[in-house]
Amino acid sequence: MSLNDAARRVESRRIALSSFVGSAIEFYDFLLYGAAASLVFNELFFTDLNPLAGTVAAFGTLAVGYVARPLGGIVFGHFGDRVGRKSMLVLTMTLMAFASFAIGLLPTYEAIGIWAPLLLVACRLVQGIAVGGEWGGAALMAMEHASAGRRGLMASFANMGGPAGAVLATAVFAAFSALPEDDFLAWGWRVPFLLSLLLMAIGLFIRMKVTESPVFAEAQRRAAREAAGRNAVKQEAPLLTVLRRYRKNIVLSCLGGCAALVLQSLLATFMLTYATGVGFERSTVLLAQTVSSALHIFTIPAFALLSDRVGRRPVMITGALVTAAAAFPLFALVNSGSVALLFAAYIIGNPILQASMYGPMAAFVSEMFGTRARYTGASLGYQLASTLGAGTAPLIASSLLAGPGGGTGSAPVSVYLIGVCLISAAAIALTRESHRADITDAVPDAGRTARLPEAAAR
Repeated sequence: MSLNDAARRVESRRIALSSFVGSAIEFYDFLLYGAAASLVFNELFFTDLNPLAGTVAAFGTLAVGYVARPLGGIVFGHFGDRVGRKSMLVLTMTLMAFASFAIGLLPTYEAIGIWAPLLLVACRLVQGIAVGGEWGGAALMAMEHASAGRRGLMASFANMGGPAGAVLATAVFAAFSALPEDDFLAWGWRVPFLLSLLLMAIGLFIRMKVTESPVFAEAQRRAAREAAGRNAVKQEAPLLTVLRRYRKNIVLSCLGGCAALVLQSLLATFMLTYATGVGFERSTVLLAQTVSSALHIFTIPAFALLSDRVGRRPVMITGALVTAAAAFPLFALVNSGSVALLFAAYIIGNPILQASMYGPMAAFVSEMFGTRARYTGASLGYQLASTLGAGTAPLIASSLLAGPGGGTGSAPVSVYLIGVCLISAAAIALTRESHRADITDAVPDAGRTARLPEAAAR
């Protein structure tokens, strides 16, 4: 191994760690809101509604953050493709921390009336915009520093930040939820949000030390030479490039990612309300979620590494089909009332089923777009999937329980999950395998064969 290769490997590991830690901190803030929406916000910000309607309304504010994520992907993607990945990651982290800190200071409905939920929604919008720009930058920084054959593994470090943030958010929230009920509702729930500024300081310290993506830097140099050769003709906006050249890729990446994100959201948010409703203690459900999320951190890169070996499509399609088959059994485990089976449901659902689809996803989505529009394209594809999948899942699931079919228990939610999984499997099947594609060049439309590097072609 040459000195340059060794230095590149060291830098690649440093970038992967930065992507993991930064994403974990941002998702701590974002997912903390989900726990609070499940257990607190209906009582503090929607007190004029009955308990079930309050829960639906709280999940509605949760969905607002997901609706805003594509906007964040477009805005930060534009500047990430023009200015650089690193600077956008610093900005998104700062924006997220201040939005979360503000939530911890919000007055309740009892104090200021309708302004309380309105301010809550405004803070959630800012959270959504921030995390919408975070994921693409973190995934690309890791993937574009990676050596050939390890892009899936390196890109998955951004996805590992999700469960790591969930572990941190759930653990901190669970610790304060152990307070007496009155203390928890009065001030205990606020402290996890106020800690965001401390975590931001840690994250920024790490991110300021990383270098810009070499793939992006080379693309910028090439673009500058081309612009000079064309008498400085203005570059097309990244969003226009995505809409003109990669429309099909956007649709397929969005639909292909929906199953993983729906399952993630059902387990992380909806299941808190559902499991406590069938008789489990809140602390028990939070512990099950924490344990499964901790295991999730390790299975995400395992499935990503498998996709580096056999391809993104077979791993993700198999995960979607197995999840569809497991939809009814998962809820049956929770409905059993057994603590052991509740833990089994979480461990099967998160570290195994969800990770099989989510592990390869960062590379799967990112490899669909060329370097000059990759931040915008990957962010938009992933965040649309997040909005349609994770953002609406708790709202849809709770509405299904409250609707005419609610008397059949969890069956409507299981059917909903099965339908999403089949749609995702079909969308992934319509893409071309990309785990050996040359990401230094623009990747063709998903319906055509991606160009392979010379070494792979031989």
